[in-house]
Amino acid sequence: MDEISYVVVFPSKFSKNKIPQLITNIKKILKIKNQEFKSVKRDGDIILVHANDPVFASSAINLLFGIEKTAIARQAKNDFQNIISEITSIGGNLLLKGEKFLVKVEGIAKGFVTKDVEIAATSNIIEKKVNLGAQPGTDENFDKLLYTYLTKNNAYICIFLDMGKGGIPYQSQKEKTICAIYDEISAVSCYETIKQGYDTKIIVCYRQKSEIMNLAKIVNQIIPRLVQEKMDIEFLQIKINPNGIKNYLIFVNTVLEILLHYTNNRISLALSPLVFSSDFIDHSLKQVFEKKKIPILPLSGIDSSLFHEAKEIGLEKNLKKLEKIVTISTNEIPSFSKKDVESALKTKKKITIQIGPNNVHDILDSLENH
Repeated sequence: MDEISYVVVFPSKFSKNKIPQLITNIKKILKIKNQEFKSVKRDGDIILVHANDPVFASSAINLLFGIEKTAIARQAKNDFQNIISEITSIGGNLLLKGEKFLVKVEGIAKGFVTKDVEIAATSNIIEKKVNLGAQPGTDENFDKLLYTYLTKNNAYICIFLDMGKGGIPYQSQKEKTICAIYDEISAVSCYETIKQGYDTKIIVCYRQKSEIMNLAKIVNQIIPRLVQEKMDIEFLQIKINPNGIKNYLIFVNTVLEILLHYTNNRISLALSPLVFSSDFIDHSLKQVFEKKKIPILPLSGIDSSLFHEAKEIGLEKNLKKLEKIVTISTNEIPSFSKKDVESALKTKKKITIQIGPNNVHDILDSLENH
């Protein structure tokens, strides 16, 4: 058997018809993260990456959208006895003393059923690893999953398995849109915009300079998903009192008006019917349509998963602030001030970030020296 460990990428259900774009994004993210690779190619419904360092390559690839899961796996021939032998050898070596394990085999079975492989491999492991006291688990109760995926010609016995971010590959919508990050809920909205495949331009709006550090950290969690080596970000200050619901709604309205000043035809709005009143949302949509632009509402339909998405982009410490935002209770539609919009546009600072480990410092230094 070839002892090469491959990174195996399983596209999400919504990405099965977008695999070429996902392959393009995988090559880009590996280059951005300085991970050398020999090949990225398709094997049936999965993508096979032959990387110099599978662990670091897998970690980089798993930043991308459009992926159900990634694995580090060994390749074998899709042959009944061969598969059982390799699962017993490779999978058995992953077990620790007393662990319950579950053998799971999926994919294209040639002349046999996957259940027979699961049963045979489970029996072999129990027999050969009797000294470990390893016991078979169930779908609901196991310590270690020994997963194998079959393509037409090959079997991939997984050494490591990690869940992906879902969604569809970045830029697969082939439409440019603009979003603003100004707090936690807008960050999740921007994240969802990228997750839905839009080519996304980001601007950052703040009320006080004390907010910049937190916003820079939030931006740092999102920009790796854009699959770019470097990118431009614009920062604008909107001088509105940060206290009170009414002022917050004025702030959100002002941000929208600023977004409408850009040439982008699609505007991503950080508005959810679960947070904002339908009157407020309708008013915002009307503003967009009046400018002959197209609104996108990436938070529509997202409920408590909003908090899961926030954790996914490293906002665990900000959940209290997010909870406070989502408990807004008012039907008021305060208007924005044209003077505030004009004043904010004059504060615009455009900075270029080389995507890397020092993004937050680079953002802060660039703003300081601008």
